[in-house]
Amino acid sequence: QVQLVESGGGLAQPGGSLRLSCVASGFTFSRYPMTWARQAPGKGLEWVSKICSVGSDTYYADSVKGRFTVSRENTKNTLFLQMNSLKPEDTALYYCVRGLGALGARGQGTQVTVSS
Repeated sequence: QVQLVESGGGLAQPGGSLRLSCVASGFTFSRYPMTWARQAPGKGLEWVSKICSVGSDTYYADSVKGRFTVSRENTKNTLFLQMNSLKPEDTALYYCVRGLGALGARGQGTQVTVSS
């Protein structure tokens, strides 16, 4: 079955950085575009970044453009999200999602908290 396991979250100070990882199994990872999505307390799920199956095309929500970078290593079935210049409003539970958009199969998420 599809399994997605996120890691790398934690507490960061404003202006700091974190790198999230997502290890996929149960499907042919290299054939699927992938999405990072997040859900802040009291808010809905929103997509943050998307990447095509081979990694050549990437997309970002306006709120993170220029600060976050998505990448993937298909030989290791792993998706990454490098987050720089973190802001308190980036605080959320971050998920990796199979496919484009926030509504596909996803993992349990990893918590990111940005606070001084």
